[in-house]
Parts: sequence; C-alpha cells; structure tokens
Amino acid sequence: MSPASYFAMAVAIGFAFMLGVSDAPNASASLIASRCASYRSSMAFSFAAHVCGGLIAGQAVAATMSSLEHVSNRQLPGTYIAGGLVSLGFTLIATRKAIPVSASIGLVGGLAGAAIASGGWHSVGWGGMHGVRPYGVLGTLLAIGISPIVGGLVAAGLRRFLGRTLRKAGRETLRPVRVAIWITAGLVGLADGSNDGQKAMGLMTALLVAAHSIPSFAVPFWTRLVVAVVLALGTASGGRKIIQTVSSRFYRGGPLDGLAAQGAAAVSILGSAWLGAPVSTSTVVASGMIGVGASRRYRHVHWPTVRTVVSAWVITLPVCAVLGAGAVEIFKMIGVFQ
Repeated sequence: MSPASYFAMAVAIGFAFMLGVSDAPNASASLIASRCASYRSSMAFSFAAHVCGGLIAGQAVAATMSSLEHVSNRQLPGTYIAGGLVSLGFTLIATRKAIPVSASIGLVGGLAGAAIASGGWHSVGWGGMHGVRPYGVLGTLLAIGISPIVGGLVAAGLRRFLGRTLRKAGRETLRPVRVAIWITAGLVGLADGSNDGQKAMGLMTALLVAAHSIPSFAVPFWTRLVVAVVLALGTASGGRKIIQTVSSRFYRGGPLDGLAAQGAAAVSILGSAWLGAPVSTSTVVASGMIGVGASRRYRHVHWPTVRTVVSAWVITLPVCAVLGAGAVEIFKMIGVFQ
C-alpha cells in the first residue's frame, strides 16, 4: 500500500470516531430523557452495544459505500482523504455548536465533490435502486431522506398504540416499560454500530482492494474490530451537548415516549442495514423523538430547535461537496495524490 492509502485508512478510522461522537445520543438519549439511566451508565451501555453491533455487522452497507465513486485505484486514496477530512471538519464544528448534524450526509457530499473534481461527473457512482436496495450516491441519499420520515411516523404510531394499550395500567407496569426501554436502547446501539460502522469499513475495504492487499471486496475481521472499537469510543467520549439537545430540547417526555422513540429507531435502522442502506442514524433517532412529541403535544415540541437541526442537515450535502472538490483541487496544485 502507498503512503496515501495508509493516510486514507487513518482518515476512515478518524471518521468512524467522529461518527461515534455524533451518534452519542442514539442509544442513550431516550434512556436519559425517560429518566431510566444516568449519563455515565447510559454511556457505558452505549459503548458495549456499539462494539457488539460493529462486530456482528454484515457488509451490505459497506458494499454500498464502495459504490459511491468510480475513480481509478490511483485516485481513490486522494478522494477518500478529501471527502473524509471535509466530513470530519464539518461534523466537528457542528458538534461544538451542539447541532446533531449527519456525518454520513457530509461524507456522501464530500466524496461526491472529490470524485467530480478528480475525474468529472462520470467519476461519481450516481446509482439508484436495485429493487428495494439502494446503491450509489442517489440511492444512499434517498435512503437517508426517507429513513427519518419513517422513523418519525413509526414512533408517533407506536406511542399512540402504547398510550391506548396501557391507558388504564397502574404503576406496576412502570418497571416492565423501563426494562423494555433498556432493550430497545440496546437494539439501537447494535443497529447503529452495524450501520455506521460499515461506512468506515466499506471505505477501508475498498482501499485494500484498490491496493491489491485483498483479492475481492470482503471486510476483514481486523478492520471490523478496529472500526467497532473506535466508533464505540467516540460514542463514550463526547457528545454531552448533543445528547442534551436530542433528549430534552426537541421534546422531553416520559418512559412510554422513550420506548416508542427507541423502538421506532431500532426498527428503522436495522431494516436499513438489512437493505444495505447507509442511513444517517442520528437523524432517525432525532426524528423519533420529534415524532413522539408531535403525536402527543404538538406545541410542546421545540420547533425552533427542530428547524435549526433540519436546516443543518439540508446544507450539509452541498457544503461538503464543494469543500470536497476544493480539497482535491488543492491536492492537484501541490502535486499530492494525483
């Protein structure tokens, strides 16, 4: 492998860590919002769940990630470095501002912009859909756009179902509900570690194939282990402000609200991973909290915060695409990676 390939691998690992930071609320926000766990205990639980999710992940999402670019093996490390660094920088700035943006959207935009600057429009794997399975940039963006809508609607419907079913239940049901919240939070962590972990795994495996280090696209175990641990460390080491945003500033509810939000997120993210859709797990979890709040007390949802976050999601793609293209042009000027 060339020095550029090693650097690109390091950027992919760094991206996995940043994904963990931005995903910190996914398996813990509802636990905290529903008062089922403290910050420390929820973080420890999230770490374990994300490691397990990364280790047992398949490679459908990883294969989709490898379809985002159609550049030469010589150009691939440079475009991955450009797209990865852009996404890392954008997500880091947003995290410091307590805005739960999507690092996944940033990566797709950064890689697309880098590919265009490197080899033209035909160098982007635009893709679409193979039946119900997405591939390429357009398929990935479609999955990213649909998944939070599905998550919000499922969460709203599940909350209404739970409210009607347990309307006359006494306090004796509180403990089973809390146990169910822990279970669904664990499922979200598993799904998150699987879906988001495969994004970095896909980039690293594509680099290994391009460097002829492995004969075909198959995620090596060491790659899976490194990404799973790094992603989990990211969830445990940062994101307190983001967790507060998702767990309270959108809508602060009770145990049934947390159960509905986590259950919907788990179903949406696990289904996406099965389809090979690299969705933005943070947006799915946030939309679940919003859906629950809107289904119960529409006016109690903090809509200014929602608008701020949605606006950040919308501008992430074009901004990162432009920055990714600019990074490649800089590489060309200084004679690096081209």
